[in-house]
Amino acid sequence: MIERVFQADHPASRGHFPGNPVIPGAVLLNEALEAIEESLGTALVPLRITSAKFLRPTRPGDRVLIEYSRNARGEIGFACAVGCKQVLTGQICRAPSTAR
Repeated sequence: MIERVFQADHPASRGHFPGNPVIPGAVLLNEALEAIEESLGTALVPLRITSAKFLRPTRPGDRVLIEYSRNARGEIGFACAVGCKQVLTGQICRAPSTAR
């Protein structure tokens, strides 16, 4: 399990939304993917996001727990939770190289 904390003054929350700040989904997804890469000790790019479902808002100050697992085909499923509530689930796989 990996932990990430979004600081109360996280710059991405400015303007998202005044009086009701949230961490944008793209920022949450990026943090989750970077945390998985760091844990694996390897870059996942190029990658394909085969699914991503945002279930609840993530707020500045939240502590996000990230769990992931890899199946036999090398696909990685992941889930992010704040407390006992999931905020993001998804699946990724390495994209085929486009080098010629």
